[in-house]
Amino acid sequence: MDITAFIRELLFGHDCVIVPGFGGFIGNYTPARIDKTTSTFHPPVKQISFNRNLNHNDGLLIGRISGSVKINYGDARNLVEEFVEDIRKRLSKGEKVVFENIGSFVNNQEGNVQFEPDREANYHLNSYGLTSFQVMPLEGYDVKKRILKYGDKEPVKQASVRKILWRAAVIIPLLTVMIAVPLSTDILRTKVQSTNLNPLASVEFENNREAVDKGKSADSSISVVQSGQGKEEISAEKSSPVKQEKILPAEGTEEVFCLVAGSFKSKGNAESLMKKLADEGYIPELINGPNGFYRVSALRCSDLSEASVKKDSIGRKYQGTWITRIK
Repeated sequence: MDITAFIRELLFGHDCVIVPGFGGFIGNYTPARIDKTTSTFHPPVKQISFNRNLNHNDGLLIGRISGSVKINYGDARNLVEEFVEDIRKRLSKGEKVVFENIGSFVNNQEGNVQFEPDREANYHLNSYGLTSFQVMPLEGYDVKKRILKYGDKEPVKQASVRKILWRAAVIIPLLTVMIAVPLSTDILRTKVQSTNLNPLASVEFENNREAVDKGKSADSSISVVQSGQGKEEISAEKSSPVKQEKILPAEGTEEVFCLVAGSFKSKGNAESLMKKLADEGYIPELINGPNGFYRVSALRCSDLSEASVKKDSIGRKYQGTWITRIK
């Protein structure tokens, strides 16, 4: 079975994809750049390199094959082992093995595997649809010619004292009004207003406004929330700006933090996300939220710092993931 399609799919969302027993493909990010010699603009790219020492089984590739082909984990592992064995036999015979849109492998004179990446492949999602383009500089344009010499300019006319006094008489009262008006009104007072085009957002936000205000006045709650984009049914927990609250646990109790990857009004949508998380190796849970929302927790953590680190990892794929404390 050719598993290169699964490798390409995983490279779009992960920086390292390991083929157990063979090696690991690593994504290397390069920002947008300009080649001044050819006047060519290049978009950001994520090109692939290969490390044969990364050959342990991290479960990522086999788990994706198992979930996509609908076979158990052991059968998926056997498929990968057969694929790797076939690749090694072809390389030992001196053949050139090509992974489409990834790169090619050959054995060098010392018998070591040598990888040549595909320079045209770009696995950076934010560069989708962007290509390199060339802009030629203008011909016959000389900046020096546009600089006027001092002798070519007309002498600067000095403003008369009468004009200076007239301008001061106009400007000083205006400055006085501009300074006095804000000080006597609430124009400079900070007013924060939030808006959201999601009709579901205001429902849960309004119902939790009183609890949030109490938490702020006591300065004793912590909750990390990030705004989410691109989901059809998302509660106000993701649409509001980032908030931090501090929760002081009761003495003798153990803290439990959940990494919530989604909140839905429809239970069916929540169960679909749980299945997707389970296929990726997480331990999803369904948590009842306010106003009938269903929260999908990717995993639990007993420490807030640990939860914050794992939130950054999960948030690369599930944007808007946030931490909530349930104990």
